[in-house]
Amino acid sequence: MSFRARLTTFFVLIVVVPMVAMGVLMFRLIGDSQQGKADARASGLASAATSLYQSEAALARSDAETLARAVAPLHGTAISARFAALARQAAVARATLSTQTSTLVDVGDRSAIAPGAALLAGQGAQPAMTITVSELTADQYTRELAAPGVATVVRQGSKVLSSTVSAPPPASTTGNTTVDGKGYRAVRQDFRGFGGAPVSVTVLSALSATSTTLGSSRAVAAALIVAFLVLAFAFSVLASRSLQARLRAFLQAARRLGSGDFSSPIKVEGRDEFAALAEEFNHMSTELSRRLDELSRERVRLREAIRRIGHTFASSLDRPALLELALKTAVDAVQASGGRLSARSADAEPLAETAREGSLTGLEEAVLQAERAALEDGGFAESQAAGVSVAAVTLGPLEAPSRAYGVITVARHGEPFTDDDREVLRSLGVEAALALENIELHFQVRRQAVTDELTGLANHGRFQELLSAESEQVRRYHHPLGLIMLDIDDFKVVNDTYGHQQGDAVLRQVASVVRENSRDADSPARYGGEELSLILPHTDLEGAHAIAERIREAVEDLRVPRTDGMGFLRITASVGVAASTDGRKDALIAEADGALYEAKRRGKNRTVSAASRTANASGGG
Repeated sequence: MSFRARLTTFFVLIVVVPMVAMGVLMFRLIGDSQQGKADARASGLASAATSLYQSEAALARSDAETLARAVAPLHGTAISARFAALARQAAVARATLSTQTSTLVDVGDRSAIAPGAALLAGQGAQPAMTITVSELTADQYTRELAAPGVATVVRQGSKVLSSTVSAPPPASTTGNTTVDGKGYRAVRQDFRGFGGAPVSVTVLSALSATSTTLGSSRAVAAALIVAFLVLAFAFSVLASRSLQARLRAFLQAARRLGSGDFSSPIKVEGRDEFAALAEEFNHMSTELSRRLDELSRERVRLREAIRRIGHTFASSLDRPALLELALKTAVDAVQASGGRLSARSADAEPLAETAREGSLTGLEEAVLQAERAALEDGGFAESQAAGVSVAAVTLGPLEAPSRAYGVITVARHGEPFTDDDREVLRSLGVEAALALENIELHFQVRRQAVTDELTGLANHGRFQELLSAESEQVRRYHHPLGLIMLDIDDFKVVNDTYGHQQGDAVLRQVASVVRENSRDADSPARYGGEELSLILPHTDLEGAHAIAERIREAVEDLRVPRTDGMGFLRITASVGVAASTDGRKDALIAEADGALYEAKRRGKNRTVSAASRTANASGGG
């Protein structure tokens, strides 16, 4: 995301979104406020309607009491006649005289409301009567409540007694409603009417009476929000341009530094964070220039040190560690992004990767091409792949019959290898090859010191060392230790009849049988002459006897080719077996040797255990 996009996002998140939310809240509050005003106005009108109805009912009740006093002395039909005359004379809106079962007199307008009543007590056979009077008709009532933005509907039951609108709403209407195309807030109240029938009064307060202030309030709020957003946007644009200008100056300075130009520092303006950053940037530029000079000198010293490191390879005897060190040194010497080292542990084996530094992803083909070329064309080769330089140098001689010990391959992005880089890689290859040769010679000498050259088994000296070490373990932990002594039968006859070369071939074949029938923990050795031995750790006499018998049978099955090509020789061997749990080495050798000679004495080609040289003898011959 660009810096401009980030600033825009920041402006939207901290200014626009909160202001929109605030505008929604303000409009909601203004709407609620206007609704409250409409409710208050409607409630006030309803209270006025109630007050007017009740005051008229109180006046009517006074008139009813007056009529009751006037007709109280009269009896019979005289009461009705006198009541009707007085009612017309008083000019009331409506007056009724009734008993509990019927209405005797009803004078006036049937739309009269807000009645007041008085009781005329009975005398003798004359029943009690009720006088009900009203001074207010429904039309008069609605005219009394008339005002701008106010409408009134008076009903008794389903009948509309009076209405100031042409299409009265249903009697059950309350709350906001629309009448004659205008919006009203309706409040409905019920009062007592003539004959106990309820009178329903619905007061309609026009919503337009408060909508003017609602619109103006919303307009003011919208104007304030828009003005704030415009002002915030203007300041944001100015701040963005200022920041971009300063950052552009830093970007140009960074590009100059990237191209190696340290001569144009950034201008320091003001005392804010950008000024501090400019000062630090200029300081960094100065330090970088100084460090580059130092690095140039260090690079010269590094290459000389690498050459000296190569000479130290010869003193290392750890072959894997030496190969890894050679690869790391090569990668560091030429500032490569990655590399690998492929090596072989023997002349007949193929090259295989043994170490890797960095990444060579996507460069497999270029790496293989450089390695093949180095192995075929003199020890060093290069290849290119998508702006990456790859170099390979061999370790060791290329002339027949020897083959290279390995190949070091390095890759570097962008900058190709220089003549100095090639010379360093060749030098490292030569030094690493010499070190590998020294390691190989060292181990070869060490192997020769403990290995019988003819059979490839441990020699007598190594046999004594191994048996001493195992005997020490027996003395410490008291586990059993077995020993097998094997002697080739009539070996002198083979040498005398067919020659010593044939005898050497027989020895090699028998040694191979012993090696193949021994376990990983066992130690086969040439004890001397035609006598071989096998040390068996953690093996008792019974187990050692089983292994010895298996070896004897395998020797008996051998067919050794004659050196003159005239067929095969069949040979046998006598075997002696002993075991120990006390760790006495010399006694163990003596017991195994004695069992061997017992096998010879009994006719050869048999296995004899030292514990029972007679009972445990086995084999044929």
